[in-house]
Amino acid sequence: MKSDESLTWILYDISNDKSRRHVVKACKEAGLYRVQKSVFLGTVKHNRLDELSMRIEDHIDEETDSVYIFPMCAMDFRKVILQGQAFDQKMVTDDVRSMFL
Repeated sequence: MKSDESLTWILYDISNDKSRRHVVKACKEAGLYRVQKSVFLGTVKHNRLDELSMRIEDHIDEETDSVYIFPMCAMDFRKVILQGQAFDQKMVTDDVRSMFL
């Protein structure tokens, strides 16, 4: 991970299919990997994180939807505890798996 990037988790609960598709597209275009149906993980440049946040905010209903964006430093990420299967194996890329090994 470069010094101008942070590992970022994005978790969401979005009821509207169209809004959810926009958020998924924004996450993928930012280079994040889907690790579960409503969870993305990857590295984001610091100066692009606000842009991604605003893009997501444009497509959600603030009354009913929830989106959590968690940037983490590498040291904190190494403290993540995985239990059970941890990830949906069909959705996770080798790049994400390698972050945890």
